[in-house]
This record gives sequence, C-alpha cells and structure tokens, in this order.
Amino acid sequence: MDMFADLAFYLVIIVIAVAILASAVNILREYERGVVFTLGRFTGVKGPGLILLITYVQQMIRVDLRTRVLDVPSQDVISHDNVSVRVSAVIYFRVIDPAKSTIQVEDFMMATSQLAQTTLRSVLGKHDLDEMLAERDRLNSDIQEILDAQTDAWGIKVATVEIKHVDINESMIRAIARQAEAERERRAKVINAEGEQQAAAKLLEAAEILAKQPEAMQLRYLSTLNVIASEKTSTILFPFPMELGNLMAIKPK
Repeated sequence: MDMFADLAFYLVIIVIAVAILASAVNILREYERGVVFTLGRFTGVKGPGLILLITYVQQMIRVDLRTRVLDVPSQDVISHDNVSVRVSAVIYFRVIDPAKSTIQVEDFMMATSQLAQTTLRSVLGKHDLDEMLAERDRLNSDIQEILDAQTDAWGIKVATVEIKHVDINESMIRAIARQAEAERERRAKVINAEGEQQAAAKLLEAAEILAKQPEAMQLRYLSTLNVIASEKTSTILFPFPMELGNLMAIKPK
C-alpha cells in the first residue's frame, strides 16, 4: 500500500509539473508579439517564436501586427455650403508598438473607430459638396494625417483612409443636375461667342486685304458665283459691282 501511495504522490507531482511547464510554454507566430507583465509590471515585448514564462508570476498579452481594416459607419455630415450628406469610409492601420497599444489604451480598435468617425465629420464639414465629390484624394490624405498623428501615442500607424460613399438625397441630386445643365449651356454660349468674335476678326482682316486691290473683289465675286451655280438652285442673286456701274455711266455733255 505504501508503494502505491508513493506512486500516486509522484504521479500527482508529475502531472502538476507538466501542467505548469505547459502553461509556461508559449509559441508566437511571425506576425504576433507578446507584451509581458511580471507581477503586474511591464517587463518587455517578446516574440516571435518560443516564449517561456513563469507561471502565475508572468502574464502575456498577444498583439497582432498585421494590417487591420476598419469600416467606418456612415456619418451624417453638414458640408461647408450647408448640404446634408451621408459619408462612409474605410481605414487601414496596423500596430507598430505593441507595448503602447496595450498599456496606453484599453481597446485600440474601438478607440480608433470612434476617433475616425469624429475626424471624418470634422474634416468633411470644412469643405463644400463639390470638393467632397471631386477632391477625394486630398480629403483622404488630410484625414489620414490627422488620424496618424493622434493614434501615434497608441502605437498605431494609419496607412490609408478611403472615402467609400457620399450619399446625397434626391432633391439635392436634381439640383446638382440642373446646375450641371446650366453650366454646360453657359460653356456652349461662351464658345459660340468666342467663335463669332474670331470669325469677325478674320472677316475684318480679309476685308482689309481685299480693299487694297479692287480687282481681287471681282475675282471673289466670280468664285462665289461658281459655288452658287454648283448648288443647282432655281434663282441666283448676284451683287452688281459698283465699279462696273461707274464705267457704264453716261457722262453728261
């Protein structure tokens, strides 16, 4: 009986030792880091690979260093020109300092999401609707710089911010369509006026050239008559040269 009691005792000791050793062994992947606390105090960042910890004395928090995608919910934004729109965006960021992301902020995912929502409303509210639609690259860059500066204390690097959708209500869409149509009509009128101005300048230049030599005007008359005759019209109106009238005039005796 004593031998079985000793065997059971040693077996229990072995099981406890194996459990302690198993809890002390940790394996971190290449994209993971472990923030180690010894008796509650930060003692360093370890990994990747095999990590040995002192059970019940040291604790480790795993931190993923891969790029994360954060979908920012649609936000109601009032633009600088008082237009109500709904804007959604997506943010790409990653943890570059595991210690700061664990110690300085309780939940860096939630903190980054809330900061992104407020920053999105703040930045877009300073711009007109036309800028939101036409200058997304610049707005993306502005939001990314602000977020990156504010999340630096949390050990987070914001790599990219992309505005996905800018939703406008139906009445504003119709107003924008009317504005675009009016703009196209304005451009057409300006182009037509510029064409008339250029044509008038060319006609003035041609008249000055023809005025230097009256015979050139007669040749121009004949050329015009040839063009009219090719149209096969029933009636041809041709201006009578004033010079011929002067030659045919009967001088009084």
